[in-house]
Amino acid sequence: MNVGIDKINFFVPPYYLDMTKLAEARKVDPAKFHIGIGQDEMAINPKTQDIITFAVNACKPILTKEDLAAIDMVILGTESSFDESKSAAVILHRLLKIQPFARSFEIKEACYAATAGLQMAKNHILSHPEKKVLVVASDIARYGLNSGGEPTQGAGAVAMLISQKPRILALEDESVALTQDIYDFWRPSGYDYPLVDGPLSNQTYIQSFEKLWQENKRRHQRSLKDYTAIVFHTPYTKMGKKALSTILENEEKVEQKRLLTRYEESIGYSRRIGNLYTASLYLALISLLETSTSLKAGDRLGLFSYGSGAVAEFFSGTLVADFEKQLLKKDHPTLLNQRQELSVDQYENIFNDSLNSNLDTDFNDPLPYSIEKIKDSIRYYRRS
Repeated sequence: MNVGIDKINFFVPPYYLDMTKLAEARKVDPAKFHIGIGQDEMAINPKTQDIITFAVNACKPILTKEDLAAIDMVILGTESSFDESKSAAVILHRLLKIQPFARSFEIKEACYAATAGLQMAKNHILSHPEKKVLVVASDIARYGLNSGGEPTQGAGAVAMLISQKPRILALEDESVALTQDIYDFWRPSGYDYPLVDGPLSNQTYIQSFEKLWQENKRRHQRSLKDYTAIVFHTPYTKMGKKALSTILENEEKVEQKRLLTRYEESIGYSRRIGNLYTASLYLALISLLETSTSLKAGDRLGLFSYGSGAVAEFFSGTLVADFEKQLLKKDHPTLLNQRQELSVDQYENIFNDSLNSNLDTDFNDPLPYSIEKIKDSIRYYRRS
């Protein structure tokens, strides 16, 4: 039985900041942002939009009444949860009007969580082939104004519907996971922003990929020629390229060019959005599928998922016949192009205008499923 991604979509808030303007405001060479880390724009959300509004807006365009009736599990991967007890997936379940007899829960392991959800969804469908699972990755990456991580911030969500007979990507059984107790990136309870050891994080990311690649070769007897492309978690777009380059050194020039070309196709959307934490890998997958003209049915894609702390996984899937028909190739560029550009002052004002969940407040954000009000520490969401 084939199980995999049947539908996929992303959503980002309607505001962005040009990285040249941020660089000028921070008195650094714009090339440091555009070339050094590989970012052109940063997605920005106002306080009335959160991981739930992103998630609902990502899900709505791809889910039919039949899907809502067949979904019996809702998994939300995030490291931006605003409740220490209640899962955001429960609220998402209600707003989407999914049938009531479903499991709904949240998973946390830094940027790896959505991949854990995807693998769990696959196993569930293998046991319940008539059902579907909704896996959503939704996050807000924030490091603070004038911080080292500021240019890698971002916000948004990716929604994936998992089913048997998938129409986009059939997940293979070949996967290798790696767990290491490392403090490269963490956010203790009560902290607004994460604590980051940048050099250690970069080193751990690259070494994790190298270890998984070698173990994948050993277990499954695979070489780079077996993969049409390798898609990476992209906290910033140069990060995945650094890891990929470590296994290209001894390859023929034609192989290096092929995989690097596919890599550049996979980071197009990320360059305009920034870090989506749990959603970053799957945003890269969407970018590859929608911008590459070289992919065809039967192509095997390798996917590298990484979550600081650290858990990583290398897994694979094959493209299904007519996968292009299930993509939203026109909608996503339109979403990005219709966003409103902010000045640095506007961005900083929005950043500092934090949400107080302990203060009863009414809001007036016209975006569908934005936060309408807060009352008794409960967030109420505006429906479309």
